[in-house]
Amino acid sequence: MRIRIAALTAVAALALGAAACTEAEQDKTQTETNAAAEDTGSAIQEEAAQIGTAVKAGASEVAQEIDEGTDRLAQEADEQEAETKADTKGN
Repeated sequence: MRIRIAALTAVAALALGAAACTEAEQDKTQTETNAAAEDTGSAIQEEAAQIGTAVKAGASEVAQEIDEGTDRLAQEADEQEAETKADTKGN
């Protein structure tokens, strides 16, 4: 019961506080809130762009490593084939 009374008191105090603000104060608060939200949105966009760039760079690096790996495997396969041909001719 005490918790309900405390909660109701807090809600009532907030409601009275909000009602006591003038319209100009409310407008100013809304403007500040909107500006803060815009700044936050810009910061999030910047971070997302940086993450995107990092992911793109990482993907390019992985693609390069795969390309080098397949080239190396192809070279080894060619060498093995040549070795097999040489062994076959020698027997």
